[in-house]
Amino acid sequence: MDAVLDDLARNWALYAAIPFVAALIGYVTKRVAIEMMFRPLEFVGIKGTWIGWQGVVPRHGGRMAAIATDLLTANLLDLKEVFARIDPDRITREIEQPLLRAVDDIARDVLAEYHPRMWEMLPAMAQELVIKQVQASTPRLVRQFVDDLRENLDEVLDVKHMTVQNLTRDRALLVRLIRETSRPEMAFIARSGIYFGFVLGVIQSIVWALTKEPLIMPIFGASIGFFTDWLAIKLIFVPREPIRLFHRFTLQGKFQRRRAEVARQYGELIAHDVLTVPNLMESILRGPRSDRLMAMIQRLVASAVDEQSGATRPFVRVTIGEARLAELKRAAAQRAMRRLPDTVRHAEGYLTEAMDVANMVEKRMLQLTPIEYEGLLRPAFRQDEWKLIVVGGIIGGIVGELQVLLMLH
Repeated sequence: MDAVLDDLARNWALYAAIPFVAALIGYVTKRVAIEMMFRPLEFVGIKGTWIGWQGVVPRHGGRMAAIATDLLTANLLDLKEVFARIDPDRITREIEQPLLRAVDDIARDVLAEYHPRMWEMLPAMAQELVIKQVQASTPRLVRQFVDDLRENLDEVLDVKHMTVQNLTRDRALLVRLIRETSRPEMAFIARSGIYFGFVLGVIQSIVWALTKEPLIMPIFGASIGFFTDWLAIKLIFVPREPIRLFHRFTLQGKFQRRRAEVARQYGELIAHDVLTVPNLMESILRGPRSDRLMAMIQRLVASAVDEQSGATRPFVRVTIGEARLAELKRAAAQRAMRRLPDTVRHAEGYLTEAMDVANMVEKRMLQLTPIEYEGLLRPAFRQDEWKLIVVGGIIGGIVGELQVLLMLH
């Protein structure tokens, strides 16, 4: 025992440094584990082999996007309720001028192409009268279009396809969605490495003083990296429900404890980056069900053309023929669909405000069970969690061996 005390007296600085080095090991291994979750976005290494690395989240982006989408569509979002908030009269006012211009262009182009002689024979004033008559019917068409869209939303919009496509097409978006939501948890993991590492370092210094066994340092280093990685990840999620300790302290997983903040942040991210008006329009117009929207628009346009022709409908049919009239209706519908994105763009601010996706996601997230809520972040860790923990152990072991070399030489 005297020899141990003499050694401590002579090398007190080295022994005092061991817990701090252990704390550094804990912190570094956590930081490496965190970065390995999200970076790099693309595989770096020898392709076709296991030598290399790609961030856990981007590598399993498709699966994670599907899980996030299932949670979103099953528990957090009701698109029919979202679209029910849209006021047809308000949207008509928002897009009035671009809509009138679009109707003017479409009517002139279609009539000039499919009934050129009759159109050219009309005086300019008569042509303007025809255009004004068509324009006068557009507010009713907009209301009817919005009503049809609400009633047949599932037929024209595949929200799962849209969400998964957006998240997998832009890996950086998926990484940002998870990383921004879990930033405090990532900071907690890194800080926990310091605390746990320091405590284990104190034990490590005592064992080294008693044994002088060179294997102690790498074994403790690996243990610090391995154990603190595992424990930090666990403490993010468990306990799921708050547990009172000694009537003074409350123990609960950090992610569970932050639910209100996460709900607000996640809702904003979904509203601003995923379920945006441009993304919804892109999916409706070019998604797997866009043909059904085209059929809906064709029905509306055909009905409008028949209504505008009124009493002259038999004359119109005779002069241009049934087949030509059907082509005219299809051409008008196709032009209307092409002009739709640019027209709706003028109402983007109103639509974003009216749909209020962020608020709906936030409120519904607060109603999730702890296990359902955990599913928001847990898949990001679960897939390759063991690899992150093992890497932490390896790095800790290497640093521990460097400690041995420093202390013996």
